[in-house]
Amino acid sequence: MALLISTGVLVVAAMVSIVINRRWLPRLSVNYVSMFIGALIAIIPFLNGFVEKFNSDIFIGLIVAPLLYFEGQNTRLNLVGRHVREIVSLTVGMVILCAVVAGLGTSLLAGVGLPLAFILAAISTPTDATATESVTMGRVLPQREQTSLKLESLFNDASGIILLNMAILWYVNGYINYSQTLWDFAYSAGGGIVFGGLVSALIVYIRQLMLRSKLNFINNTYNNGTPLKVIYLMTPFVLYFGAEALGVSGIIAVVFAGLVHNAEGERSALANPQLASDIYQLIGLLSDILNSVVFIVLGIMLLRTALDRSVSYNGSLVWIAIGVILYVTNLLARYGYVRFVHHVPNREAWVFALGGIHGAVTFALAFTVAETQVKTADFNLVLMSESLLIILSLLVPTIVFRWLLPKIQTDTDGAAKMAAIREQMIEAGVHDLWQMPISQEFKAAVTFDLRSQNGHTTIRQFISEWRRMVQHPEYTNDEMRELMVIYRQVFQTERIYLQQQYDATHIISEDLFNRLYHEITMAEMVVLEYGVK
Repeated sequence: MALLISTGVLVVAAMVSIVINRRWLPRLSVNYVSMFIGALIAIIPFLNGFVEKFNSDIFIGLIVAPLLYFEGQNTRLNLVGRHVREIVSLTVGMVILCAVVAGLGTSLLAGVGLPLAFILAAISTPTDATATESVTMGRVLPQREQTSLKLESLFNDASGIILLNMAILWYVNGYINYSQTLWDFAYSAGGGIVFGGLVSALIVYIRQLMLRSKLNFINNTYNNGTPLKVIYLMTPFVLYFGAEALGVSGIIAVVFAGLVHNAEGERSALANPQLASDIYQLIGLLSDILNSVVFIVLGIMLLRTALDRSVSYNGSLVWIAIGVILYVTNLLARYGYVRFVHHVPNREAWVFALGGIHGAVTFALAFTVAETQVKTADFNLVLMSESLLIILSLLVPTIVFRWLLPKIQTDTDGAAKMAAIREQMIEAGVHDLWQMPISQEFKAAVTFDLRSQNGHTTIRQFISEWRRMVQHPEYTNDEMRELMVIYRQVFQTERIYLQQQYDATHIISEDLFNRLYHEITMAEMVVLEYGVK
């Protein structure tokens, strides 16, 4: 029950943060709004009591894993194949360099023992696939760096986890087992790829078999494919927890599964368009909610850590120095690696270095240290230092990118033109509607729906329509068929008008044409749903 209540609070908080962002703070990343909402929850004792203690396994398995799965599904496997060398270089070579530089720097500059310094360094290496948008909001990120940052963040978590395990064994046993560490990395990363590839391929085969089954889904747009949706939703959880049970990387498994499912979605959409559309909408919904939940949890835990008097390092402020050292050494190591190994130009190298944002995975790894034989005082030092690292990795690029990256040019004329064309398109449909030899009731009802496309209906008009529909007897089959014919005709009128503006007058661009055409298609699809039940 406690977990259910916590989930409910986090989901509601995510919804509130999205509403606040879209209504009042559209120029600010929703991730910052979510962190602020999380901090408010942590400050208010009544709300804070509803959210359970942080559990890294639940957090990564139930929140981060599906997010990475969706992110992987938005990435073409072909893209990964073309960048295999770069991925290996960034997620192995650069991660090791960052760990060595950060570990030695922390030990030398902060006077921390090498094993503990490398625990801190290992935790600081993974970057967050969901956080980059926070610091690039409204800015143009170069395509090469955007691709590199995305691929790096998808695959570098396994390296950080293996290095952390090595550092903890060094801390506990007093020595490093290099051969065991190398084997653990190969087994974890390679096993995650093999497990994710095999299981996801089996799941794809089962889904496609069901999709083409005469008993279930073949050429049946009206069947919403609930079993296939359930299989889809369960996939990241089955893969993550299954991989972790085998001792291989669950994160790598879900990322690779997402890559495999990318091609499946592209080549099977028309087998059941309704199912494909529903899953696409489901991905959008869950991605928005889970991404906000990640930063809400981050805000809650950062403030809980700051307010928890038991979390201190013997009254010392050395954690501040360590947090700064970890950030600066990682930043310089990342810059130097891509600048001199990948031969990236100076400006782009700084963009890549600053774009390595630390977030959910870093925080979750910091909490896993509590489950080891690391001393409590040292765990507190890890927790506070990594918290500062996360904050710096978000704040510094947010500020620096304001002058390092060009601003996205908003087409205000295009937006105004789109609104004007939409208005004219709707009025063309309304005009055609009132020329039809149909009842006044149908004319009024359809006019209301058409004007709703542009938001030109009031609450009073909606309430009036709602009362009319409540009091009106159910339409007969003949009336429903007539109504569907009316809708099809007026939507066709809108399409014809839009096509004329694009082809004949060239008033709108291809992009605006596609967006408005999509709006008409979605509106028609929703309305016609009533006619096929």
